[in-house]
Amino acid sequence: MAYSKDQLLARLKDLQIEFSQYEHPAVMTVEAQAKYVGNIRGGLSKNLFLKDKKHRFYIVSALADTKVDMKVLSQRLGLGKGGLRMAPEETMLEILKVPLGSVTPFALVNESARDVALLLDKGFKAQDRCFFHPLSNDMSISLNTNDLDKFLKSIGRDPAYVDLEANPAVGKDQPPDLAAFVPSGSTVLPDLPEQASAVQSAGGSHVNANNNSKAATEKAIKPAKDVQNVKDTSAKAVNPSSSFTDAEKFVEEILDRISAKLLSEKLFMQTKEGNIVQQGQELGNEMANRLRKCCHPELKNLATIFKNTAYTQGFHAGKASSLTQCPRT
Repeated sequence: MAYSKDQLLARLKDLQIEFSQYEHPAVMTVEAQAKYVGNIRGGLSKNLFLKDKKHRFYIVSALADTKVDMKVLSQRLGLGKGGLRMAPEETMLEILKVPLGSVTPFALVNESARDVALLLDKGFKAQDRCFFHPLSNDMSISLNTNDLDKFLKSIGRDPAYVDLEANPAVGKDQPPDLAAFVPSGSTVLPDLPEQASAVQSAGGSHVNANNNSKAATEKAIKPAKDVQNVKDTSAKAVNPSSSFTDAEKFVEEILDRISAKLLSEKLFMQTKEGNIVQQGQELGNEMANRLRKCCHPELKNLATIFKNTAYTQGFHAGKASSLTQCPRT
């Protein structure tokens, strides 16, 4: 059973946690929230709900002005450069039990979020009070970090604050400094060099980091003894990355790259008064989630059609080539 806003507020009172609450219209961004509570002393927060490739989930809670580079954060967690992405809206509802625009550390009170990791911005410690949504984006509450810690400890969480803007080197002799935050029960894989990942070489052939996959691919394309061997360069070219042979993975990779681009760009919006204002990272998050939700099925269908068409054309081309090479009787 998911906690409601009123149940959460009642629990804070039971814990004798001092907080102030401010009702306002539902807001989707920090900028919109600032219109109602930005004039009150305290630091506004932005809260990201992220997932990695092994379907482990994270809440990253930071001051509104803190710059969170997801690629750097992913490396610091030991997940590689592209190991993190925004979790979809339906997953947010299923695990955190909150709607879009309402991500908050308080969502960890729900049993369904017991395995979600929490990273808190150390900048919160310098604030007298910090603002968060109490499971609903039509209200903001402010409290100090000591009381936030008191709440987190009451649900079995050990609060930890990190420098989310740091960019320490990660390598063979410098392990990921945030690897301990990866949800327990999972193995953190070392960050492999870029040359070892599935990339395209200068010659145009794809190189796969997985030796077993490479061996299997080479075995699959090895010509029969009674078929004339083609040039070695042609054989190397027929070694596609696995992400391009699976329509689902192909579409996920496209959407991941678009989402990362949205989050890295400065987004602007025109107000009713005609002014152009810069929007925060939460707008990028919302756009990325909506893009994934509305485009994924259609892109997958198109990718599948493209794959099947390419296969059919390749089959007919190979058949025609075999017929032309057969000796005439």
